Amino acid sequence: MHRREMLRWSAGAALAAAFPRPRRASARKLERIGLQLYTVRAAMARDVEGTLARVAEIGYREVEFAGYFDRTPAAVKAAVASAGLAAPAAHVPYETLGDGWDAVLATAAAIGHSAVLVAWIPREERADLDGWKRVAERFNQAGERAREAGLGFGYHNHGYEFAPLGGQVPYDVLLTATDPALVTFEMDLYWTVQGGGDPLAWFATHPGRFPFVHVKDSGGPPDHRMVDLGRGTIDFAAIFARSDQAGIRHYFVEHDEPPDPFPFCRDAFAYLRDLEF
Repeated sequence: MHRREMLRWSAGAALAAAFPRPRRASARKLERIGLQLYTVRAAMARDVEGTLARVAEIGYREVEFAGYFDRTPAAVKAAVASAGLAAPAAHVPYETLGDGWDAVLATAAAIGHSAVLVAWIPREERADLDGWKRVAERFNQAGERAREAGLGFGYHNHGYEFAPLGGQVPYDVLLTATDPALVTFEMDLYWTVQGGGDPLAWFATHPGRFPFVHVKDSGGPPDHRMVDLGRGTIDFAAIFARSDQAGIRHYFVEHDEPPDPFPFCRDAFAYLRDLEF
């Protein structure tokens, strides 16, 4: 580099340092970050109230339940309120969609949830496309009863929904065969990618159907090892930039088997708190 060019470059660098490039006007950050309590289930089993307080201390403002650990609805509601949290949703077993569904809805309403979500479909219920269609119809029925109780109803995916079956993708069968007014979806971003799905493509083809997402990261193919947020291959900024299209209102951090749950929760919160999209 000639001396004149070096002086010009140095002057430009000095100006850049003095006047840093402004942040994009459209840059956004998450306003509320939630935690799926399955991540800290061992701590919840020991101490529900203390665990919720620790979660809130980290900075989380919402939690999603996966079981109530023998607490009454009133006790759960009190523990959530004492910690200064909100609990907009809970996972419930598929089997509760039968005779026990009204009791599940009553419990959810008493605690203060706005929605209940089925988190798993038994293998025998999804052996063929007809089975998936029957599941969709059952979801419609459950969603109708939930609406009558003043609650939303939805489904949380894993990876098996994206394996083609009879020339169709079961996840698409569920989305197209359920009534958008009755059934919403919680997209688990890790499991969607692990199953070969593209979250952005699903947002585009079924806009507004995904008020909830599970935020968890993948180490990438071939094994898709679950890793700490920001350490993997999922582009959360690109996904969150499409939140309005998808209809996302709640973002729940989750790790199925964190080696040390609370350090994971702290690091995940810090990563998402600082993420711009």
